[in-house]
Amino acid sequence: MSNRTKLELDSLTTADELKNVVGGVRLDRPFCIRRLGHFGISVDDVAACLPFYTDVLGFAVSDTLDFNQFFGLDENVVGPGIGYLLRHGAEHHSFALFPRRQMMAIAEPSADMLDITVNQITWQVGSLREVVDAFPWLAQQGLDIVRQGRDTPGSNWHCYPRGFDGNINELYYGIELIGWNGRSKPQEIYSLTNDELPKLPYVSEATEVQQAMAKGLDLNTGVFWKDREPANYDVGGILLSRPFKVTRVGPVRLFVKNMARAVHFYKDVLGLTLTEEIVWSGHSCYFLRANTEHHSIALYPIAIREELGLSPENTLMGFGLQVGDYAQLRDAVIYLKKRGATIRYLPQELFPGIDYSVLALDPSGHAVHLYYCMEQIGWDGKPCPNELRVKFDNENWPETVELRADTFRGEAFLGPLG
Repeated sequence: MSNRTKLELDSLTTADELKNVVGGVRLDRPFCIRRLGHFGISVDDVAACLPFYTDVLGFAVSDTLDFNQFFGLDENVVGPGIGYLLRHGAEHHSFALFPRRQMMAIAEPSADMLDITVNQITWQVGSLREVVDAFPWLAQQGLDIVRQGRDTPGSNWHCYPRGFDGNINELYYGIELIGWNGRSKPQEIYSLTNDELPKLPYVSEATEVQQAMAKGLDLNTGVFWKDREPANYDVGGILLSRPFKVTRVGPVRLFVKNMARAVHFYKDVLGLTLTEEIVWSGHSCYFLRANTEHHSIALYPIAIREELGLSPENTLMGFGLQVGDYAQLRDAVIYLKKRGATIRYLPQELFPGIDYSVLALDPSGHAVHLYYCMEQIGWDGKPCPNELRVKFDNENWPETVELRADTFRGEAFLGPLG
């Protein structure tokens, strides 16, 4: 306890005094990102891509959005406008699949942003107060705040800054959870929504639900998704519809055109920690983290996109999907090949902190990156030295692998597998 008087403390003009206080902790910004929450892409043909994410990868549809109706767009001009919010676990959505023409009509991107098909990179903070305080602070950093308020469906309070790399990011607090009955909130409950950030303190979600029930709203009328595939696979003793279970989403891997501006945004503005920089084929690549994982976002120069043979029509190198274990990863590759997915094995050096992994391409050419474990960062904040990492051939996988320091570590999947 300081023995200075209040008057003395009030008169101080130290650097510490100028910092923001978040939950009693002094920070350089009025929020602290805890983790990557969800992610989304926009595609030309949503209907063609949806089965890849539901029937093949096992995501469940939580809700749909009609962008034509919401934004008053003519379907004869822009085509079908239905977008899908999907989940791998209990959170309302961990992945968003939206129609690209509608996103382009709404955003009106500049010529150098036409290949950005990421519709959101979403970061979870710890409180509603952090979201509210983040809005003016981000605007002061010169960012375009695309929108703020509350997302529906999903119920998450948010603000959407566009990064210096052109990608729309979201800071959000909380999200609707879907429980044992597999139903999302009914649409009628969204009369409680708000298009602006609230005055604090705000009522809890539990209070909102109780108010809806008091009005006689039937909470059992929300969307329910039934898996269309038969549950014939033994996954850890549970019968599932595919021989693996997605247990975590992320990291996001982006090709960027201005690396300095991108690193500055994610590191200095959003506050992610730079874990590691590598040089591959003469190009610097950067890996940043939100929590203890080695990285939650990876930035690659756009110059290597063609060299890797990935689609020139989007800037997504890959969206990470972690499965339960190494055996599931091996089985997932076999299953994906049987389902007609294009599989790509890329050099280990491009994925520090991850060992065996593959890219699987969806029908639009976007890649998901499947892996089974990630290096965790400890108290000293340093990654494992590269010379101590296990070397392996990512195109030749053994039947089993040795236990490593980070196997089965990191964010755990909560709830039953299915």
